[in-house]
Amino acid sequence: MNIAVVGTGYVGLVTGACLAEVGINVFCVDIDVKKIDNLNKGIIPIWEPGLEDLVHRNVKANRLHFTTTLSEVVSQSDVIFSAVGTPPDEDGSADLKYVLDVAREVGRNINKYTVIVTKSTVPVGTAEKVRKAIESELKNRNVAVEFDVASNPEFLKEGDAVNDFLKPDRIVIGVESEKAQEIMARLYKPFTLNGHPVIFMDVPSAEMTKYAANAMLATKISFMNDIANLCEIMGADVNMVRKGIGSDSRIGNKFIYPGIGYGGSCFPKDVKALIKTADENNYSLRILKAVEDVNDSQKSRLFYKAMQYFESDIKGKTFAIWGLSFKPKTDDMREAPALILIDKLIAEGAKVKAYDPVAMEETHRKIGDKIEYAEDMYGALLDADALLLATEWPEFRMPNFEVIKKLLKTPVIFDGRNIYEREYIEKMGFDYFNIGTIKK
Repeated sequence: MNIAVVGTGYVGLVTGACLAEVGINVFCVDIDVKKIDNLNKGIIPIWEPGLEDLVHRNVKANRLHFTTTLSEVVSQSDVIFSAVGTPPDEDGSADLKYVLDVAREVGRNINKYTVIVTKSTVPVGTAEKVRKAIESELKNRNVAVEFDVASNPEFLKEGDAVNDFLKPDRIVIGVESEKAQEIMARLYKPFTLNGHPVIFMDVPSAEMTKYAANAMLATKISFMNDIANLCEIMGADVNMVRKGIGSDSRIGNKFIYPGIGYGGSCFPKDVKALIKTADENNYSLRILKAVEDVNDSQKSRLFYKAMQYFESDIKGKTFAIWGLSFKPKTDDMREAPALILIDKLIAEGAKVKAYDPVAMEETHRKIGDKIEYAEDMYGALLDADALLLATEWPEFRMPNFEVIKKLLKTPVIFDGRNIYEREYIEKMGFDYFNIGTIKK
């Protein structure tokens, strides 16, 4: 079986490499010439654990190929995955320009039965737009070629994407014919040998499933952050509350850890797009609008705690920030809470020294020299007035607190991810502020 994956971003590259890993011949296509040149040289554009080895191994085995020319691989492919970007428009809706560009290019070159699969996160109804775009190009060519459009949303966690693809919780596929279902079932059989379910459904339901899943997870996060803020007011401990509700099997213990808000490429974009889709259909998703509102305000939580501690006067002070990426094990800075924190500190006249194990280059690409970048976690603390933890990288979990205390001008820690134990930190002589608990 020959597969084409259009788009070599986060989803496309992981998809292509993992399909090649089980023996499938895969062509990864992208219009970015520099990116394809780099991939052919073995240079990976994103930081994702395990991905680099996977790409190198399958390129060496001649199962994974990179090209800029989709027209050359359409006729060779049995299945074409569209994994191009769907960036949000100003109104929050998903921009389908690149998805439809791919569809038109397929329509201009298809010459045998092919399944075209939307892998990108797209609004309900996108598959039908893809179908019409392909049909329009076939009509222009005055040819009749059979094809199917399917939806196969991704459920990959950044930082564990390779494992998620190779050992999925479930595979959701929307199809409109038995022929397409048979091909997709055969394609994914290597990933279901251990009992992981493939859930076939109609195409609109598959498109909605992706948005609904991300919206539900975002809701759990914002709900817990709202409860954490109330815990501070009432003198309760959100960590105890989390354990109490997480033991209920109906609720579960995942995505109920309080913090400074969600970020990344999926939750913010998908929540906005689903809200916009509902608005366009004269329905208001009131819960999701509240989820978004809570998340936006939560990203400023550490800043306001620091302002209160320093009595609203932080001009000229230096703040050390540990962690920049929106979550550990990725260099993704999209919608990262650390960016909001940095902007607010600088707006008040403060300076920022930051350290992140992998995301400093990407941060510099986004914001330049607005902040100072430290060579290591302790270097960020030198002459700093406070430590603010924004991302819970493993190496931050058990630091040398004696060294931290010596390096900081003021022994104060603002923990935005609740990774430290209050009693221990305070015994070490620090003032400690986190999310959802207060000093008794």
